[in-house]
Amino acid sequence: MNICSKTFATKSLTKFIATAVLAIGLAAALLLPGAARAEGERPQGERPKIVATTGMVADLVRAVAGDRAAVEALMGEGVDPHLFKPTRSDTVKLLRADAVFISGLHLEGKMTAAFDRLRESGKPVVALGDAVPKERLLSPPEFEGAHDPHIWMDVGIWASTLPSIRDGLTRLDPAGAEAYARNADAYGAELARLDAYARRILSSIPGKARVLVTAHDAFNYLGRAYGIEVRGIQGISTESEAGLRIIEELAALLADRGVPAVFPETSVSDRNVRALVEGAGARGHRVTLGGALFSDAMGAPGSYEGTYIGMIDHNVTTIARALGGEAPAGGFQGKLALAQR
Repeated sequence: MNICSKTFATKSLTKFIATAVLAIGLAAALLLPGAARAEGERPQGERPKIVATTGMVADLVRAVAGDRAAVEALMGEGVDPHLFKPTRSDTVKLLRADAVFISGLHLEGKMTAAFDRLRESGKPVVALGDAVPKERLLSPPEFEGAHDPHIWMDVGIWASTLPSIRDGLTRLDPAGAEAYARNADAYGAELARLDAYARRILSSIPGKARVLVTAHDAFNYLGRAYGIEVRGIQGISTESEAGLRIIEELAALLADRGVPAVFPETSVSDRNVRALVEGAGARGHRVTLGGALFSDAMGAPGSYEGTYIGMIDHNVTTIARALGGEAPAGGFQGKLALAQR
């Protein structure tokens, strides 16, 4: 057996063990007194309890639910969903929820076993990625047939999942159908305005500089939607390793195209991005850090950047300004922290 085969076998065994442990933990949690609540067991008059995996999913569900449901995000600020493993208390939250909303498309890859067990127990698990037509999903060749899960980076695609949220909430709470439909329509209109803003400011970036280089490949949907070439140092999953060859290739690209900035991410180590800046400098091309982007997690809870609209506003405004485009420091709604710097 060669080294590559041994490495693959070791990783496969490790993944199998982790999945088995997670499944056993979920099964054990099912035995806790009052841990699980079956569909239809909610006391009369009590709001549905919703658990969402990521902040982006939770924010979208809150926008549709309004005050008719209690929505909690499982993952907090700066948490990488590719690597997230639920704790025992997280598992109990999932079991006690009336429904679970996830991003899907294997974004929460280490929770697959947990989702399967929840579905088997009769718990509604709504995957937003399932609502996106296959022809709108990206499937990079290096991801071996799987879809790129970062669909929230295309505002139009993310907005297209609103009906699945509306319908999922309506099944839990039929009396709220009218409110859910009204909220989904209103938020969809707001996202359409955000999409138009992103399109306008990103189109102002000069031609040669229209290259977005980030810590990992989380921005392919943004690139396709707004006409920007996207390069990630790591692959779609943050579990992949960035090699010296990739950094050298990107350093050459930055120098050849005169790209002025590269971007770290708030939920991924900036080590490789800084190595890339040094590599470009060794070629005589000065590159700056353009500001940390929100990729797999939003900003701090309670902040503007801690909402989906604020997250995208921060990203597109930061990108446009760092790459030589024109964008107001306050962003889409004049609320960005950039305006205070």
